[in-house]
Amino acid sequence: MAQWVTIWRAAQLVGVPRGTLQQRVRAGELALNDGMVSTASLLALYPQADLEATGLLERVVQIRDEAFGRRVRERLLPSQEVLAQRVFRQSQELADTQRHLQRYHALVLDLRSRLQALAAQGGDPRLLELQSQLNDGLARALATEPVDVLDVMDDMLKVVSAQVTLRPSGHQFTVEGHDTLLQAGMRAGLKLNYGCGNGSCGMCKVRVTAGQVARTVPTDYPLSEQEKAQGYVLACAHTAASSELTLETLEAAGPDDMPQQEIVTRVYALRPLAPDTLLLHLQTPRSHRLRFLAGQGVALGSGVGNDARSQHPIASCPCDDRNLQFFIPRDPDDALAVRLFDGEVKVGDSLGLSGPSGRFVLAEGTLPLVFAACDTGFAPVKSLIEHALSLDAAPSITLYWLATRADGHFMANQCRAWSEALDPFEYALLRNGSTAVGASQMAAAMRADLFDIDCAFYLAGPEDFVDTLRAELLAASVPAAQIHCEATA
Repeated sequence: MAQWVTIWRAAQLVGVPRGTLQQRVRAGELALNDGMVSTASLLALYPQADLEATGLLERVVQIRDEAFGRRVRERLLPSQEVLAQRVFRQSQELADTQRHLQRYHALVLDLRSRLQALAAQGGDPRLLELQSQLNDGLARALATEPVDVLDVMDDMLKVVSAQVTLRPSGHQFTVEGHDTLLQAGMRAGLKLNYGCGNGSCGMCKVRVTAGQVARTVPTDYPLSEQEKAQGYVLACAHTAASSELTLETLEAAGPDDMPQQEIVTRVYALRPLAPDTLLLHLQTPRSHRLRFLAGQGVALGSGVGNDARSQHPIASCPCDDRNLQFFIPRDPDDALAVRLFDGEVKVGDSLGLSGPSGRFVLAEGTLPLVFAACDTGFAPVKSLIEHALSLDAAPSITLYWLATRADGHFMANQCRAWSEALDPFEYALLRNGSTAVGASQMAAAMRADLFDIDCAFYLAGPEDFVDTLRAELLAASVPAAQIHCEATA
């Protein structure tokens, strides 16, 4: 018998981006019933969907493979306590179902006996017809039928992972392994409210309105008795104990909801990506992480206060808010860049950070995404791409990257890795010594493939690159609201 699952769970079951299913719903190819999808209609649309195709068999069943089994235990399976709670609740549901089936079966058998007795007494042909209909129905109910593979997969997912729904936004995410609610929500690209991330500040309070949670780490922040009675918990210290969970919490709507922060960070790593580009990896204190949106930047300097600072976009995803990456270009007008390239800053040194700033963030929606970067403009674009991959809402992602110098494609291997691992990701590397001419060249490459598709465009790089490419897109009738720009140094 077919089950009804959410769009989020349906995408997991058949192994496609959620945005792809939403597009098929809008096209009338997939029916929704109160926001739910039938597993029967999923199988009709994706008849090739099975455990092998989605990778679920590899993730959950093939434990006999030692290397894979270790990865499942370490990354996918929750703690023994949480796993036991989920299995127990699944067993409760199964026991309830079995009890109801037994009662229904006894009721039907009693009804059949009474029909037989009445038919023997009166010989009414209608009673004989009812008796025959009941016997046929019992035969069909007891017959062995092929099991809906998606139903089996859904039951397996409910044990090894949990689906969380946020109210009032309706956003959903999956909790896997030992992740807390906060960690899982951030991995899914959601803009959750939080502060320290270690149970000290209480800013990540959420209210559990359905389902059960389990505490995973001790906390210092004291919830009041009234808050506990209302179902409030700290998202950074709890995980899902039931297969489905509903939480009530507010989420950031955009850059204006990001608090300004001053943090002293530690240089965790510093290495050249190319002759004129350095990777700067900063690590924040455990108790003071940077809350930011993908695509935003910060001001970096030697300490905290009014020292001279330079603005740099963050090249990493907000899902790992403690480890921040930056691509620093050689620039004689940037005091920090000069110190970095001269070797004055070492691993272990402190650097001050203030921010975040910027409005170059991913807009809500499920349009195909097109990213265009020039040289180190790849930094905010990389952050946005990683964020988009976490959201799993875009049916496709395309990157165009222009290099105006020999080492401009300093992370080409990362692009290649995305392309090989992700079906919906494509990229093109372009070269031209002029940013404006290169932007026109990029627009021509886009026009060949993309201008007939309703896409959202994100442009980052030097000002003349951004201005030229934006003008080309507008001339090609791309709506201005679908073009997002960030001029970098």
